[in-house]
Amino acid sequence: MSFSFFRKAPKFWERRGPTSLILWPLSWLYGLILRARKLVLDTGLIKQKPAPIPVIIVGNIRVGGTGKTPIVIALAERLQQLGWNPGIISRGYGSSSQLAPLQVKSDSDPALVGDEPVLIAKRTHNQFPIWVFPKRQQSIRALLKQSPNVNVIISDDGLQHTGLDRWPAREGGRDIEFVVHDGRGEGNRFLLPAGPLREPATRERDATLLTAKDSAHKIGQQEEYFQGRRAFSLLGHLGAAYQLINPNNHQTLSQIADSYLPNKITAVAALGNPQRFFDDLLSQGIAGKCIPLPDHASYTPEFFEKINAQCILITEKDAVKCAAINDERIWVVPLSLSLPDNLAEWLQSILQRPDPYRYNL
Repeated sequence: MSFSFFRKAPKFWERRGPTSLILWPLSWLYGLILRARKLVLDTGLIKQKPAPIPVIIVGNIRVGGTGKTPIVIALAERLQQLGWNPGIISRGYGSSSQLAPLQVKSDSDPALVGDEPVLIAKRTHNQFPIWVFPKRQQSIRALLKQSPNVNVIISDDGLQHTGLDRWPAREGGRDIEFVVHDGRGEGNRFLLPAGPLREPATRERDATLLTAKDSAHKIGQQEEYFQGRRAFSLLGHLGAAYQLINPNNHQTLSQIADSYLPNKITAVAALGNPQRFFDDLLSQGIAGKCIPLPDHASYTPEFFEKINAQCILITEKDAVKCAAINDERIWVVPLSLSLPDNLAEWLQSILQRPDPYRYNL
């Protein structure tokens, strides 16, 4: 069931009110479909072939972005430091017209393969093989055929993708299911369409990745739990901005705040949760006009020409869609994420387990 027409999260998703209660019967029906699908999978009637190497799924149960892409980048880079050879797969938003998996490079067309995979390729300087296709099993096969040295796959989303069989870490396997939980939480905790959830809030997972600001102070604690499973707090921070038309030209956010009056600064973001970007800028002393757009929205030169500002701030995800735009006022603000050491150690302990598929118990 697809609810992609909810390009922008409705306000009634955040609390239970008349609209969400009217829609609740549809949510109940959607939940019934989910339970029936799980029952069919549990019976083993549909034979699925697992991936030959461990799969780490970074997903969310809430519709709309929760900040998965910076986490995928941080995971790939940390795993490489630990001696692994990661590969990355993604559905590739907007790539539904594909007939076969496509490899993504930093110069790939975002309209064809999706903005997030291109951003990952750019940020990681094409260090990791990245493939996109709605059917993730086919992506994994194509990736491993091209890059047979890859020994762990990171899947950008895919928690709800039933075509990708896995043996989760919580059941003794090496596949890891992460649920990303941002500051919005689960809203009114209703399933679609009455609420923002693709699956129940209590959905099983191997660990939760908490990205809300109020969870940042917990970093360093050895034991943290959410929904009865291990949890890790991830701290993101905005870096120095670089000019879109000249990436070698940098300005710190404090320099931008000192150089322009607030009414001459405009921030634009096409994200699942654009308010997070605006709040992060505000915490750095930048208070300007904010233009939130639906996730994955595209840009034209005319859009920026109409903005009355001396400085326009955008995210890196937006920047990959602005290659044809030549506007010296646009500055790109990168977001970096650091993984706590206890998360890296836990990952190592799971991935180093013996291959569970070699044994018939």
